[in-house]
Amino acid sequence: MKRTPMLVLALAVLAAAYSSACTGGKGTAAGPDAAEEAGHVEAPAGTVVLTPEAVAGGGIAVEPVRTSETARTIKALGELELDPRRMAVVSARSSGRLERLSAYAGDRVAAGAVLAEITSPEYLAAQMEVLQAAARAERLAGGPDEAAARSFLEAARRKLAPFGPAPAEIDALIASGQAGRHLAVRAPIAGIILESKALAGAFVADGAELLTIGDLSTLRARVHLIEKDLASVKPGLAAAVSTQAYPGRTFAGHLVLVGASMDTATRTVEGRIELANYDGALKPGMYVEARLAAAERRPTLTVPVSAVQEFAGGRIVFVRTGASSFVLRPVETGETSDGRIEILSGLAEGEAVVTAGGFLLKSELMKASLGDEHGHD
Repeated sequence: MKRTPMLVLALAVLAAAYSSACTGGKGTAAGPDAAEEAGHVEAPAGTVVLTPEAVAGGGIAVEPVRTSETARTIKALGELELDPRRMAVVSARSSGRLERLSAYAGDRVAAGAVLAEITSPEYLAAQMEVLQAAARAERLAGGPDEAAARSFLEAARRKLAPFGPAPAEIDALIASGQAGRHLAVRAPIAGIILESKALAGAFVADGAELLTIGDLSTLRARVHLIEKDLASVKPGLAAAVSTQAYPGRTFAGHLVLVGASMDTATRTVEGRIELANYDGALKPGMYVEARLAAAERRPTLTVPVSAVQEFAGGRIVFVRTGASSFVLRPVETGETSDGRIEILSGLAEGEAVVTAGGFLLKSELMKASLGDEHGHD
């Protein structure tokens, strides 16, 4: 028989041993001399019997199954989006010609930065009114009409304020006595230009939207909480968010909102997670998986994560049944927390599971299956 078909058959035999172990059936020992080493007692299918020297040399370590207080982890899928509280629309405060546009989509801007300049007759007229009122107030200072002149100046300043200049800028205007030609359009917040809606040289109307700015240093994930988890979630829960773009990396956040209504089609409620994005790695629109740490803890059977292995399409552990004998045991697992994994079925408290050296045991099972195949040639 050729090597490749023999290996395939060996894998089939090994899978059959696993299947027998799943159903609690009995079979021949995995090793060809297992029955002799076990005193001619038939061992369960999937059993490996080693010499004491092999146990020591293979670095096999065991640890008992024990009960641990495990925090429940709630999983939810969703997508990233901008936080509308960290967005701003920059609009024209007066009609006029857009003389200069200095920021475009993708640019990062600081709060207060000049993004555009508009030539505005209304703005020029408002400045001139302030200058005239200031000159009149200065001329009438100390006279009987001083109070009226001061009141007129304050009214002129209030008319200029909606165009955007700060009080200090109006003071500077009065001190210089020179009106500016252009109305500066400034960034109300720091962030990134998400959209530019105007071109230099165009005429813009009063209130026309010019740019949209978003602060992406903090985003929110809109996730879908399933009905059975609602009793365990509340605002304030810590969240770990992962994306397909960055395997193995998680982003810390916290749940800030649980929706007030349920989507009857999906049986989910919207949840919002706020998370930091200081390095800009996260992008609005990305799909995410969030893990929420529920407040309650419950006692569960757990083993170290290293004890559980993937095998034949399922999860297994090796249980020590004697000083140097081990049996494959299929298990059903649950949540992982603090380096330990929850065991839902397949083990009992106090059983000793292999936490290191499991690869050697799987190799021995494979060799036993190959040996059986040679015996049938």
